Amino acid sequence: MTDTLVNPADPPARQIEKLLAISKVLMRRVEQIADDGGAAYAQFQRAAMLEDQVRERTRELERALDLLNASNAALEDANRETERARQNLADAIETVQEGFALFGPDDVLVMCNSRFCVHLTDVRPALQPGLTFAAYVDLVSQSQDLELPEGETAESWVVQRRRRHMDQHVIFNVRMRWDHWVQVSEHRTNDGGTVVLQTDVTDLIRFERQELGRLLDDQERLVRATLDHINQGVAIFDAGQRLVGWNARLGVLLALPMVRMRVGAEFGALFDGLARQFRFGEGMTADRLGAWVDGRGGRPPVTFELRRDPGLILDVFAQEMPDKGFLFSFTDVTAERRAVEDMARAKETLEARVVERTLDLEDALAQAERANASRSRFVAAASHDLLQPLSAAKLFLSSVPETDLPAPVVEAVGKAQNALVSVEGILAALLDISRLESGKAAVTVAPIRMGRLLVQLADEFQPSAAAKGLRLTVRPCEAVVLSDPGYLRRILQNLIGNAIRYTETGRVLVAARVRGGMLRLEVWDTGPGIAEAEQENIFKEFHRIAGRASASEGLGLGLAIVDRAAALLGHPLGLSSRQGRGTVFMLQVPLADGMAPEERPAFAALPGRSVEGRIVLLVENDAELRRAMVLFLEKWGVAVIEASSGEEALALIEDLGILPDALIADQQLGAGMSGLETLVALRARAPDLPARLLSADRGEGLREAATAAGLGLLIKPVQPEAIYAFLAATTTKEP
Repeated sequence: MTDTLVNPADPPARQIEKLLAISKVLMRRVEQIADDGGAAYAQFQRAAMLEDQVRERTRELERALDLLNASNAALEDANRETERARQNLADAIETVQEGFALFGPDDVLVMCNSRFCVHLTDVRPALQPGLTFAAYVDLVSQSQDLELPEGETAESWVVQRRRRHMDQHVIFNVRMRWDHWVQVSEHRTNDGGTVVLQTDVTDLIRFERQELGRLLDDQERLVRATLDHINQGVAIFDAGQRLVGWNARLGVLLALPMVRMRVGAEFGALFDGLARQFRFGEGMTADRLGAWVDGRGGRPPVTFELRRDPGLILDVFAQEMPDKGFLFSFTDVTAERRAVEDMARAKETLEARVVERTLDLEDALAQAERANASRSRFVAAASHDLLQPLSAAKLFLSSVPETDLPAPVVEAVGKAQNALVSVEGILAALLDISRLESGKAAVTVAPIRMGRLLVQLADEFQPSAAAKGLRLTVRPCEAVVLSDPGYLRRILQNLIGNAIRYTETGRVLVAARVRGGMLRLEVWDTGPGIAEAEQENIFKEFHRIAGRASASEGLGLGLAIVDRAAALLGHPLGLSSRQGRGTVFMLQVPLADGMAPEERPAFAALPGRSVEGRIVLLVENDAELRRAMVLFLEKWGVAVIEASSGEEALALIEDLGILPDALIADQQLGAGMSGLETLVALRARAPDLPARLLSADRGEGLREAATAAGLGLLIKPVQPEAIYAFLAATTTKEP
């Protein structure tokens, strides 16, 4: 019932007013009606209950009204804040020097400042919130202040502008009336809206034009100067086949009067005079050239010749330019063509002489080969035949009793035996040379254990080395190589024998080092060394360095055998020598697969070399590491100058007034100079001072920097053996 009397859509105050009125009416009705059956009392009870309901509903409505008032107050505060923020934003964009406009995600204008479209006076009045982007573009395209690009309509400009609007970011320039330029840039916002900025770039465009004009003037002068100084004649025509540029050389080559060389001259007029004076070379005719100039079938670059009596030849090159003009260049090639013709005639004569000479050389080569074969056969036969009586003579001499003979006779017998041994060695060498040169030497490649071979060689040569007072050292090596056992043994025998023969004092060292998949066998000596001019000759037969050995010790065949045997086996042979310091011969032999041993520490290749008495400057900022390095250096008898930084090291050297024998520096030295900078500064005083850089950095950058500075690099953790090897190498350079 109350639902029909009270409209829920009414305001709370109106609903309360209606309920109070209903309550009063009901009370009056109760008072007026007398009902003996208790109906009046029942109505009174219903009225009381209704009043309670009205009162409860009233309280609920009051609470709702309070909440509504609070919400309205909050909404008003929010509206004020929004309006304040909007005003602040409007004030902010108004201060922007560029034109600014914001379109929402629906491409409807939200706001813009007063500088937006300032150059489009007829568009400004329509820039109101709610304007769509499409309508804005249409207004701009129809503006009388917009200068459309040449050949473009308002409709095509609108299509292009809308297409650009689809991109995430857009920047382009627009030309206005009175030569004004505006740069337009669009950027998307996070919510899909669009910010449009308009920047006046008129001054910048005009400045660029001035600079471009100045540059073009400079380029024109440069081109003109270049054309006037080149040796070719040049003619430049525009798209209308009119002459627009040329140089003085053109008139000289074509013998054209200067009156005809003028700007705007037609190509046809110049071509007629050209056709009367010159003949076209092979592959070009007047019709073909005319078609090329007219552009029929395109204008690919073309080259041809023009000839004019008596003997003038011009090489012509024609090419189209980007603006559809074209260019001709004329080069006088008369001298070159005559030279080519002369060379062709000379070539024919020379070829005939070469054929004749080749036949003569082939005959001489055949004779030399026959003579060489005869010599090899003779040497082989003679050597073999002589070995028999020599062996008999040795046996006879051995049977002569040494007792009861005068001392001179005993001495003579001994000398005869030594001479026969020498002759036997020479004949054996001649046989080896003969076999190697004839190409009939049999080679059997098999795995060879170098340990066993080196022990045998050490036993073989130890007595002869001891007899001369030399110390022979053969480093152990357990590598297995692939070679011919006989020839490899003979090569090492000759190298070790030569080293002992030519070394008067000191030592001979035989060592092996692994290098990749190869084993490098090295024979070192401390002999007199070999001059650089002699280092190729020593491998020739019967060549001996003057005064180095007696005839009884050989005729210089040992190294010739070594050279030929190494070539036959394919083992690279090397030599390094310094006069007065000694020599090292190096032979590289391939390792057997899967049998390459670990390389021994580098210092083991220098047995007996002492570093005692060396002075080393050590630069290390870590006190504990510096102390450890000092201890093992001093253990070897090395004197150490310590420094904790590059600056301290430089100051120490300055105060001491002496230079150490070697430098060692860590790369990381704290906030000051790095180790690399320190070593470079120290070596500026003594460029040949040996130095090593220590670092845990395994990158290529530091290694390349160290190499560029001429420094060695030791990677941490550094082994003492590596430092020992470095100091030992600075003590005495390897021979």
